[in-house]
Parts: sequence; C-alpha cells; structure tokens
Amino acid sequence: MSEPTDLTAAQAARAIAAAELSADELFAAYHARACADRLNCFTWLPDEPAPSASGSSESGTGHTDAVRGVPLAVKDLFCTEGIPSQSGSKILEGYRPPYTATAVQRLQAAGAPLLGKTNQDEFAMGSSNENSAYGPVLNPWDPARVPGGSSGGSAAAVAAGLAPWALGTDTGGSIRQPAALCGIVGLKPTYGAVSRYGMIAFASSLDQAGPLTRDVTDAALMLRQMVGRDRRDATSLDFPGEIALPGAERLDGVRLGVPEELTGEGIEGGVLAAFQAGLAQAEALGATIESVRLPHAPHALSAYYIVAPAECSSNLARFDGVRYGLRVSDGGDLTGMYIDTRHDGFGAEVKRRVMLGTYVLSSGYYDAYYARAQRVRTKIVEDFAAAFAACDLIVTPTAPTIAFELGEKTGDPLAMYLNDFCTVPMSLAGIPAISIPCGLSGSERGLGPGGAGLPVGFQLAGPAFSETRLLDAAYALERAFAFDGSPVRARVGA
Repeated sequence: MSEPTDLTAAQAARAIAAAELSADELFAAYHARACADRLNCFTWLPDEPAPSASGSSESGTGHTDAVRGVPLAVKDLFCTEGIPSQSGSKILEGYRPPYTATAVQRLQAAGAPLLGKTNQDEFAMGSSNENSAYGPVLNPWDPARVPGGSSGGSAAAVAAGLAPWALGTDTGGSIRQPAALCGIVGLKPTYGAVSRYGMIAFASSLDQAGPLTRDVTDAALMLRQMVGRDRRDATSLDFPGEIALPGAERLDGVRLGVPEELTGEGIEGGVLAAFQAGLAQAEALGATIESVRLPHAPHALSAYYIVAPAECSSNLARFDGVRYGLRVSDGGDLTGMYIDTRHDGFGAEVKRRVMLGTYVLSSGYYDAYYARAQRVRTKIVEDFAAAFAACDLIVTPTAPTIAFELGEKTGDPLAMYLNDFCTVPMSLAGIPAISIPCGLSGSERGLGPGGAGLPVGFQLAGPAFSETRLLDAAYALERAFAFDGSPVRARVGA
C-alpha cells in the first residue's frame, strides 16, 4: 500500500473502516510530518500522538464511520476546550477556552481527531497570512511566496501533506483565496449553513466555516458532518435535504454564467488564460457558457471594507484585558489599561480595521458610509438573483493573481485588499462558492521552483443551499482538470 499520507481523507476513512489501516498509524504519520513543519502552518500540536479513534460510532448527521480516524487540522480562531485558541493574535496568546466550537465538535463526534491548530492572519484579517502574531505562513509551492489568507495555515498544511484536511473560515474569501494560491479545494458554504458558535468573530454577518481539502469528494464528506441548525447560534439554519457525495462525470445541460465584471480588468494574464482554458474544458463536458451581468460587483470590495470593519470594531470591543487574554497595566486607571492592552495586543492591520469601523459607525458618518454600504450589499444580492435566473452557476477566477512574494504588498493595504476582488461579492450575498485548482500559471509574475508555474483557482458559485449541485459540477471539472499537487506534498514532507 502507498504511504498513509498519500491517501485522500475519503480513501483513508475507507481503509480504516475496512481495517486495512490503523487510525493510530495514520495519526502518527501526520503528527510526525506536522512536527517537521517548515512552513509555520501550526500554532499548536500535541506533544505526542494520542489515540486517534475518538468520537461516537455515528456522527450527528447519521453518516456512520464517514470520517472516523482521519486527523483534522483546525484554524486557530475556533475555540477548542483546554487547547490554545489564539486567533493569530498576541492579545489571546495562550488562551485556553472552556468549550469547543460546534463545527469542531461535530467533526470530532464523527470520529475526526484534532491534529493541531493552524496559523492565520490575526482575527482573520488579511489575504496573505503575514498578519499573524506568530509569524507568516509560507506557500509550499514556493516558500518565498504567501499562501493566501486568512486561512493560510490550513491551506498550506493540506497542500503540503501535513494534514489530510483542515477547517477554515471565510469572511470575504479567506477559504477560497488561500485554496487557490496553494492548489487545493476550498468551500465557503451558504451563510447560516454551519454554526458560528465558538468561532472567534471577525464580522458576524459574513463569517462562515468551511473545509479545505485535497479534492472535492473530501470537501463534501467534511461539510456534510458540519451543517445544520445549532440552538447556540441564532443565525444557523436547518440545511434543506442532504449533501450528497459528488459523482457527476459530465456537465450536460448545466449553464455556467461568466460575469464580465469579475473576469476582465484586474485579472492577471496568466490567471485569465488558465481560467479560459477551464471554460473550454467545461464546454467539452457539455456545459453551456453564457455571459451574465453583476453590475454592482465592482463596488463589492468598497462595501465589504466598510461593513466588515464596522462589525469587527464592535466584536473586538470585548478584548479589553478584563476577562481573558492579555492584560497590560502600569497601575493607572481603567481607561489606561484598556489602551495599553489593545496597543500591545492588537497588530497593525487589526488596529487599522477597528479604526475604520469605528469611524464609519460614528455619528454623522453612519448614513454616508455604513448605511450606503448595506444598500450596495442589497443590490449585489439582487444582481445574483437576476443572474441565477439566466444560469445555474456563476464561474470566475478565484484570485486575480497567483501567489505573490512575501512582503510584496504589506506596505500597500489597498493592493492587499484587491486580492479579494473576485470572492467578496459571494460573501456579501451569503451564497456558497467553491475554488478548485484548474492549472498552473507562469505569468509575468514569475514561475515556481523549477519553472513549473504556480496554482490558479477556478471559482464556482451557486444560489443559497445549492452546495450539492455546486460540488457535483466541481467534481466533474476536477476530473477534467486533472490537477496534481502530489509532487509538492512529497517534496515538502520529505
């Protein structure tokens, strides 16, 4: 048999269920690779492999042994009882919560043991994973480049073969963009499909948990354990029907809409070429390609960077040095303690967004900025509804560029924010979207090691709760694209 870490999560689960592979052997193999991590993917790992066959014999969604024994990497912002949950921030350094997030709890109940906690941009604010208080994550395709963010640690760990799959969060593209830059699959579910309970919040009306995996089948397998209403999260919803494992081989009759607003100016030449090649392969599978309009999509980024900072300024007010986390005090008054704690505990990007959010919510500016951004958000929702009347799924490049070099954009926040140009509209609309790797680009930005090129992501989006259809289409395209990331996993894990 091949090495246990060569298996996808679905293959490993089947091997464990058939007694062809020991769950403890699989955990030990991944633990050894994770402990040798040279990419800074993890913020916490257990000191030694623990017995991995945990959880009840049946998951909360009724899929017996579906993920049993397959180790799970979890983004640092998910609370995990008794285990550091720091959200990439110094202000929560060493914080060990007394409870576990629902999404993690459900996967553990299905039998997926916790492999480790993954690095991220501080409080999920970033597109490169350079904003972490615990250092930047490196891209396994080229360690001189970023993995994307904010779920960069999760994406890089899966791409490098340090974890079979990982849990991330997506507020404006933080699952899909790092998935694209690292050459793996990343799925943002419909808003409300997965409970946010136990997620350290960034922007509450946008945050959503989702899987980062090697292939589409694993994404479906992981997601079906996570969805469903949670009484502890008032925004969570009962998922209609069941998420079926994908199996479509063709796209006959599927109408793919290509919005000109997200597939033209601003998309790097090599990325656009790979995306267009992907469209040609979709046509060969029987899909019809149609032009659709999302007229307000170019304004999505501006609206997002008003709405999200406004919500973050409210959410992060709880970090005051009083109840948990860092406290910095020189014996002065309470206000001084607040100021000193936040000055030392928050990084530069978090401070920037808190200040922006406080400003747009302040008296005299609320209507001019926040209220107007929410009206734009409504228009974007209406645009998607109109587009889906003319097509089944919308397709775009996931990110406008391939992975860029470390430090290249840290001095220019606007250039960094533009990495979310293609992903933010779906987040504002609350609809599901998935990124799958469609090829390599050696564009004008340079090649990866050995001149092989760097990954390009192909994004598919559908109406609310269309995850099964989305996964089926992504599965058919994945087979046609035949993207292979195994050489990178072998090289990094050597």
